[in-house]
Amino acid sequence: MKRRIGTIAIVALMLADLLTANAALFVAHYIRFVSGAIGYEELHPLRSYLGMGIIQMVAIPAVFAAHRLYRLRRHVAPLDQLYGVFSAYSITTVLVMVVSALIWRDFGPSRLLVAILWALGIAFVFAGRLVTFALLSVVRARGISEERLLVVGAGDAARLVIERIRHRPRLGYRPVGCLIASEFERDAAPAPVLGSIADLAEVIPAHRVDEVIVAMPSLSHEQLVEIVSYCQGERVNIRVYPDLFQMLSAGVETLDLSGLPLLTIRDSALRGWNVIVKRAMDIVGSAAILIVLSLPMLVIALLVRLSSAGGSVFYIQERVGLDGRPFHCLKFRSMRADAETASGPVWASTDDPRRTTIGAMLRRFSLDELPQFINVLIGEMSLVGPRPERPYFVDQFRQSVPRYWDRHREKAGITGWAQVNGLRGNTSIEERTTYDLWYVENWTPWLDIKILLRTPFAAISDKNAY
Repeated sequence: MKRRIGTIAIVALMLADLLTANAALFVAHYIRFVSGAIGYEELHPLRSYLGMGIIQMVAIPAVFAAHRLYRLRRHVAPLDQLYGVFSAYSITTVLVMVVSALIWRDFGPSRLLVAILWALGIAFVFAGRLVTFALLSVVRARGISEERLLVVGAGDAARLVIERIRHRPRLGYRPVGCLIASEFERDAAPAPVLGSIADLAEVIPAHRVDEVIVAMPSLSHEQLVEIVSYCQGERVNIRVYPDLFQMLSAGVETLDLSGLPLLTIRDSALRGWNVIVKRAMDIVGSAAILIVLSLPMLVIALLVRLSSAGGSVFYIQERVGLDGRPFHCLKFRSMRADAETASGPVWASTDDPRRTTIGAMLRRFSLDELPQFINVLIGEMSLVGPRPERPYFVDQFRQSVPRYWDRHREKAGITGWAQVNGLRGNTSIEERTTYDLWYVENWTPWLDIKILLRTPFAAISDKNAY
């Protein structure tokens, strides 16, 4: 039943791609030659482009399958889906043009129509996929085609995995229980205890487990290899929650040394030309944002001044940036001028009484951070990167959090991978460090763009913004 539903879902996704892509062709022809918006041309009737549609129907399944877009992963971020569609459909468009030119020697499509088709095709296919995946999520949320999940572990990592799954029923997972390392963990288990790790071979068939997630950082190498080998033999999907493993050996690359496989611990991805690319993105992005938001920022500055006559508009605070060097971070002042006179450096809290009237609103939507685009423009910060902390807190964290100092190998950012994943403010510094290190070691221009696009939505929905 489950396999049949998976096949139906793949077929539905492929049909959605074909229908939306050909709908884009019809709409593009209408815009270019029928609507009158760009001019009429009787020499290009719709039938002259039907061949392109036929080739497109053959090319799309092949190209999209090569890009692994017909793998039914339980969760794909919309921006990742858009990037996949952009890449695959761009190649499809080029392929359709080349094949059409080879088949029909007098083939001479309107270049403007091809440009319109390319843009509409990406938009239409992406929209069709969003609708298809939304329907699939509804089906999964109702318990159809659910995956029975077993968690190996009972600590904080296992609890986090179980909580995320229970709060996202659309993923279609059903936790059946967990395995523990010793009886001392039984009371802390986030799900029914089905036995110990040694009972894995009996538990999987007895509870018809489809997927295993290992969330036990203390698991030995031998135990992990044994679990992976058994699950692969039983055709059970297995995933490993990295947790401390990622923090201690974050990111590995494989190297073939004359047939000998080696693992290389990845360093920062921002080296060589990547530094120039990122800096160019920072300059262009920060300058554009400062120009566009100049008037709103002026209004905010006026409101800050009027709401608290006894303080300055800007709050300048020392933060730790690239290579541990301090810099002066700019913010709109959102708290009283004497906010830390008595307490010293402390985290902001819910309904913090130190906030000014306008400050509460600024902090809720992260508008107090807007002056930091000036820090970006002059090179002290980046648009995206680990959020900078004050020296007082950095000294504490580097003593207690493994590899915390490594997050300072890159410039601090206005937003970051941890922030768009809900880890902002007074949240787990260990988990934030894990996300920051992953970002530092896996940077790409597209990752920065994706984080920037997700930031406004994260700021609106963030419950830790206070």
